[in-house]
Parts: sequence; structure tokens; C-alpha cells
Amino acid sequence: MFKYKIPYILQLFYPNYTWKVNTQEKVVYFTFDDGPHPEITPWVLSELAKYNAKATFFMVGANIEKYPETFEKVIQSGNAIGNHTFNHLNGWKTKDENYFDNINKCKELIESNLFRPPYGRIKSKQAKHILNEFKVIMWDRLSRDYDINLNIEESLKAMKKLPSNGSIFVFHDSEKAFKNLKILLPELLNFYSLNGYQFEKLS
Repeated sequence: MFKYKIPYILQLFYPNYTWKVNTQEKVVYFTFDDGPHPEITPWVLSELAKYNAKATFFMVGANIEKYPETFEKVIQSGNAIGNHTFNHLNGWKTKDENYFDNINKCKELIESNLFRPPYGRIKSKQAKHILNEFKVIMWDRLSRDYDINLNIEESLKAMKKLPSNGSIFVFHDSEKAFKNLKILLPELLNFYSLNGYQFEKLS
């Protein structure tokens, strides 16, 4: 099940990243990458609202420029937003200066101190620089909703293993993920709500 849950040893190697939130409360943090999308993001907002749930949306700058009204809907809904670069760049494959420039280009559109590297891939040198300004938000639960061959039941089983408080879950409000997301998200919102958990945004 490691493909759904980040091993604790990896979290220890990179203690400056936020893998989960240190809390004694029954709280989980749902996050959504790669939006905004004009149909899928509003659907996500509607599902969250059914449970009075808040979440965090890590947005790609190019998509914000394409869909500014959807971006505003997320802001007005009271959910949190974060920087996901302007062009969804893989830090491992991008020169440092180009990577920083792309983050700054997205920053012109987003007021947030939260950053998530696309694909979770970022060089240590890049992270050291970024941590001067941002919190680098990773995760400890990965739904793998982007996988077109995803075994939904396997993913749900892994996601339903009650986490220690403060777990950060990753979903995607993207066309590639929507087939799986529209099954996973309602099911998990209901499951964790019935188990007494609150859904909060990151800050």
C-alpha cells in the first residue's frame, strides 16, 4: 500500500516539508492539484459544501489565466489556495532559475505562502530556496486518482485506513482524474464524516 501512503522514513529524510499537520484533533486535509477547471472544480466545491468541508487547491497559473471565474469561485468559497507553478513543471527536469521564475509567475496570480511541487519532484537546492518564502506542502495519502487504470476499490481501501490526525490527502481537479475522483471524493467525504473527522484547509 506504499503507493497510496508515503513511508514515514521518507518523511524523516525531508523534515522541512509538510507531510502532515501536527494536531491532536480529528482533522484531515483534502488537497486538489492542477486546477482550476471550469466544470470539475465547481463540482468539487459542491461536494465539499455538502459536508461543510474546507480544502486546499494547488493551482497551475496557466489554468488560472484560462479560467479566472472558476479561480474566483474557489476564493469566494473560503477554501485555501496554493502555488503549483505556472506551467506544472517537474523540478527534477527544470533548471533552477527557470523553476523559480515559473513559481514567481504563478505568484503574480496567487496570494499564498503554500507551494506544492508538481509530481512531488523538487531538488533539495530548489526546496532550500523556496522554503525562504513558502511552506512546501507534500502529503501522506495519495489517492492516485490520475491513474487511468486505477483499482478504485484498492484506492478506497487504502484511503479509508483511518489516518493519524492531520493527514494530508491528494486529489486532482483535472479531466484526467475526474472519472476516479467522482467516485473517490463523495465516498471519502462520507466515510470520514461518519467517523467524526473535520475537513480543514491548510494555512
